[in-house]
Amino acid sequence: MGKIFYVFIITCFFIACDNATVAGDTHTLSGNSWDVDEKIDFEIPVLDSIKQYDVFVNVRNTNEYPFNNLFLIVSMQYPNGKTAVDTLEYKMAAPDGSWLGEGIGSIKESKLYYKENFSFRENGNYSLGITHAVRNNGNVQGVKNLQGISDVGYSVEVAKNK
Repeated sequence: MGKIFYVFIITCFFIACDNATVAGDTHTLSGNSWDVDEKIDFEIPVLDSIKQYDVFVNVRNTNEYPFNNLFLIVSMQYPNGKTAVDTLEYKMAAPDGSWLGEGIGSIKESKLYYKENFSFRENGNYSLGITHAVRNNGNVQGVKNLQGISDVGYSVEVAKNK
């Protein structure tokens, strides 16, 4: 049994070393829910301005999440003060209702593309702001307290040139 444990640990180590992630952070939401007024902010560390990166939004949801998609408003503030704002929609569940994210049990993690082949060309710190914009069908007002979202984060990886 001991040998199997060590093989598992070594395998995990090599998988982790193969990861191209250069930056990332996660914010845990209290009460497994996300208030519409709660903006989650992240500071991106200074990265190589010559390289291209893929930027992801990472979301963990539980079975209490009542929708098959997720609408997010993601803003990126550049070092010069310019802010780019995107409204994004992501599929969270297949037509049969099964979650598309990865994970075992009731918590699934979805790694959602935000920017592909992006270069952090300006010197200085970039920041990300993420809020949800989920609405019920036919309702102009957004969902005030979005249930079933436990964590929101971001990750930056060196782009895999295609």
